[in-house]
Amino acid sequence: MNMAVGLKAPKARGLEAANPFRFGRVAGKTLLTNDAGEFVFLSNEEFARFVEGKLPHDSQAWLDLDAKHFIRSPESEAALARLYARKNAFLFNGPYLHIVIVTLRCNEICLYCHASRKDVSQSSYDMSPELARNVVDTIFESPSETITIEFQGGEPLVNWDTVKLIIDYAVEKNKSKNKRLEFSLVTNMALMDSDKLSHLMKNNVQICTSIDGPRQVHDHNRKLVGGSAYEQAVYWMAKADQAYREKGLEPDLYHVEALLTVTRETLKYPREVVDEYVRLGRKAIFLRPLNPFGFAKQTFEQIGYTSQEFMDFYFKAVNYMVELNRKGVEILERTAGILLTKMLTPHDPNYLDLRSPCGAGIGQIAYNYDGTVFTCDEGRMLYQMGDDMFQIGKLPGSTYKDLVESAPVKALAVASCTDLIPGCADSVYKPYLGVCPVYNYSEQGGIFGNMHASERHKWYVAMLEYLFGLIGTGEKETLDILTKWTIVRDRSVFFMHD
Repeated sequence: MNMAVGLKAPKARGLEAANPFRFGRVAGKTLLTNDAGEFVFLSNEEFARFVEGKLPHDSQAWLDLDAKHFIRSPESEAALARLYARKNAFLFNGPYLHIVIVTLRCNEICLYCHASRKDVSQSSYDMSPELARNVVDTIFESPSETITIEFQGGEPLVNWDTVKLIIDYAVEKNKSKNKRLEFSLVTNMALMDSDKLSHLMKNNVQICTSIDGPRQVHDHNRKLVGGSAYEQAVYWMAKADQAYREKGLEPDLYHVEALLTVTRETLKYPREVVDEYVRLGRKAIFLRPLNPFGFAKQTFEQIGYTSQEFMDFYFKAVNYMVELNRKGVEILERTAGILLTKMLTPHDPNYLDLRSPCGAGIGQIAYNYDGTVFTCDEGRMLYQMGDDMFQIGKLPGSTYKDLVESAPVKALAVASCTDLIPGCADSVYKPYLGVCPVYNYSEQGGIFGNMHASERHKWYVAMLEYLFGLIGTGEKETLDILTKWTIVRDRSVFFMHD
């Protein structure tokens, strides 16, 4: 893939008439992209004529290029600057996502556990109330106007008293800080009860659980001693959905979010997984590949797969979702929705794994049960495996300034800047790609990864090729479906707390 750089000249033609762009062959056509994420498809002949300076200025191809700011002019350069600033506004906000690991204890045993769980009897792996208050005080030092506190574990409900304390303390503290405060709880649901659910609903906490597909797949991946992990998750999902409705909230917007982690077993059931989410009333499914962290690193040979095997599963599932949408059944895939938002809208969804630079330390911070603080949750997972490469401080003791100005944060910002990375900088997909240095470190031994050998990079490139291939057909119904997957609706109730 090449970048062509235009030069100012009177009556410029060909590349001299162009603003900087990248290009590549997709779906039998030539795709052009610019740094603002705009794109144009040209026939290969049109592209050749454009490069040679022979494309007529009254042709539809030239008009499309001009409309998307590929043709050089003072107006187009100013427009590109505005679009680029909007797409990268996150760089000036500070960390908004604060992941709090309130315990490493967990009541389930998952084949792909990334958290290096501890048995529920080992209470020494719980965050103390004193440390929890210190964590909240540190979180509120972030300059971000929006603060999301996400509870993770282990299983956060094992240490419910600390979860409740953090919610109550943060709500009280925010009365003077006046930030947009949001809570998210990632739970397997098996320890939920009516009192806990009532407190979560009172404070408009977003609840997220795992649904790995039909019961046999879910219970294969996630073991609950003495019961069915699937039954508990589905039962309390329905209870929580009902509680949202009883608050008068629109079910399409306010409901339990569900996540899926793909194991080798899951690969057998692309349609069945989608059907299960539809049956449960979900309108979105997040098909996440395994990460090489935590216990999953040790068990990858038993439960893992190649990038090609994952993509075969992924495309079967997404094709089926498009087919269902054609029949009036609303269901979208989250990763596709994130990428499509970057491709089809002037906004960036601020998904921390697909930013340049990534969110490590500048978009998110992870606080461990013992006060150790990390650039991100992935960095914390490596710590649990004995590697403190991504630790940025310890509470109490470290200030917010100490954390964000630490050497790991600075190093990861450089290592995840796609403008500097071969395989990203020169790719037609560069405006939509992101780099995870922790993944590179885990898989390749260094934070500056070899993108051509990265399974993660292969996944995202294949997804982009697939999505642009669908768009490149020009088929209106398909484009309408994909455009709907980019729509983000206001869910401001999650920022309101009693």
